[in-house]
Amino acid sequence: MKIHVVRPGDSTWALSRTYGVSQNSIIEVNGLEAQSHLVIGQALVIPSTGTTHVLRAGESLWTLSKRYGVSVDSIIELNKFTNEQVINPGQVIRIPDRSKNYGVIESNGFIQPSTPEKETVVLKESAEYLTYLSPFSHHVNADGSLTELEDETIVNIGKANKNALMLSITNLNESNFDTVVIDNILKSNQLQQTLINNILIAIREKGYYGVIIDFERITPINRELYNNFLRKTVDALHKENKVVATALAPKTFDIQSGSWHGAHDYRAHGEIVDFVIIMTYEWGWSGGPPMAVAPLNEVRKVINYAVSVIPRKKIMMGIPLYGYDWTLPYIPKGEFAEGIGCLEAVVRAANVNAIIKYDMQSQSPFYNYFGKDRAQHVVWFEDARSIMAKFKLVSEYGLRGVSYWSLGQPFPQNWYLLDDMFRITKLVK
Repeated sequence: MKIHVVRPGDSTWALSRTYGVSQNSIIEVNGLEAQSHLVIGQALVIPSTGTTHVLRAGESLWTLSKRYGVSVDSIIELNKFTNEQVINPGQVIRIPDRSKNYGVIESNGFIQPSTPEKETVVLKESAEYLTYLSPFSHHVNADGSLTELEDETIVNIGKANKNALMLSITNLNESNFDTVVIDNILKSNQLQQTLINNILIAIREKGYYGVIIDFERITPINRELYNNFLRKTVDALHKENKVVATALAPKTFDIQSGSWHGAHDYRAHGEIVDFVIIMTYEWGWSGGPPMAVAPLNEVRKVINYAVSVIPRKKIMMGIPLYGYDWTLPYIPKGEFAEGIGCLEAVVRAANVNAIIKYDMQSQSPFYNYFGKDRAQHVVWFEDARSIMAKFKLVSEYGLRGVSYWSLGQPFPQNWYLLDDMFRITKLVK
């Protein structure tokens, strides 16, 4: 697998000749069907072609793996060998590109219920590459009950794809994360027990694998109360062989103040729960100044701190599947940026004849254009280069895996890269 950055004069036909792959494979892997023409600066994934080797006397799959720098398992998988397979001199062995050499990881995808038709399309692209699938979300009410969620289609598709379904619970209300509701629950043993009982009921009813708790804007002085609630939840769910995970705000040291960060105790979560999802995105956000959504230099700072207090195999790094289109000049408290899918961002660049640039510090693509409103715009999003950089960071630190926010917009490059670089664990047999 290679990444090619489009230059003037490039075409899918010419690239297929250059790299020796089919034109259709380039179109399919990069989702080019909706694009009128290639965009200068656009990152294209060139699918893997591999090579062949004629086995000589004395050679084995192990010696081939060392010679070509690939794993024995990847050779076995590509050639569809069985455990009892005998190989002989003169046999032609297909050697994969240096794929699946970045480790074994888990992956999670949050998905917000929409319509059965849209959910089916979204999960057709992504479900086979996910360890966990998490419908988002059941909201916690003041009395410890959980709101309903129409996730029947998601659950059925998840089970068909052997996804470990996770119950996602939040303290969201109609407009934001509700501080009053969650603080009151954390101060009451009775409400906590009611909530834990309702979590167990929901898990049993739909066959969930466990729960992801995403409580935000907790008053910082209730930090230890939150830790104690997690201990109770883990005790209750582990008795039924269910897992507990939490979502954590990104931070680079033990911040103990502030509504978003103060109550999230990295060290305690690392000791208490089965794994954490660090929400390493939203540096660039719809109401803020234009910048990369998940700049790699900033993400690295967060992971540096996280691994110092949380076991690496308990950390899932958040990855955004979206970008934003800002109208310039940016005015604080002014017009919010438009959320945009990563594939959609490239299609828009083609439609406005933009040139895509790549910021090396943040490892993120962006472009400028003038819209129909005659105002200048800037779009920051994710592409194959930025996703690969994030995957390499996960491998470098030996993390548990990645968690996507959120499934909904097509981004075929991401799924091809994920499958090419990693072996994805499936917990459901």
